[in-house]
Amino acid sequence: MTRLYLVRHGEARAGADDAARSLTEAGRAAVERLGRAAAERGLAVAAIRHSGLLRARQTAEILAARLAPPAGVRAAAGLAPDDDPEVARAECEDLTAPVLLVGHLPHLVRLEARLTGRLTELALAPAGLLALERAGAGWTLAWRIG
Repeated sequence: MTRLYLVRHGEARAGADDAARSLTEAGRAAVERLGRAAAERGLAVAAIRHSGLLRARQTAEILAARLAPPAGVRAAAGLAPDDDPEVARAECEDLTAPVLLVGHLPHLVRLEARLTGRLTELALAPAGLLALERAGAGWTLAWRIG
């Protein structure tokens, strides 16, 4: 069974340059709490990928400090807020090890809907996590935080 974790970045500062918006102190604290909760659940991932936007990179780095993925943290195409979720969905179908993706709304909930076949998009709070499992040909939502 393959696992995929979708994480929305923590609360970010307001700003005109979307790519340079950093996490707020409250956002950092929420991501640290998420990292602790994920570790307590035994979450283990081979890699963490993020959109490349500052707030997503910061979120990924905070989680990596707790989860220590062997393949590390890197930016990946197809995870920006308005990217087509079909790009990430296609890559997720080829996963053979658990991966955590850090991204944004509306992309993450659209990706989850495409993977699971859900007709409506879920709500996902900042520093929220969706845990998906693939058994056979389909993905299901196993659990969530936030």
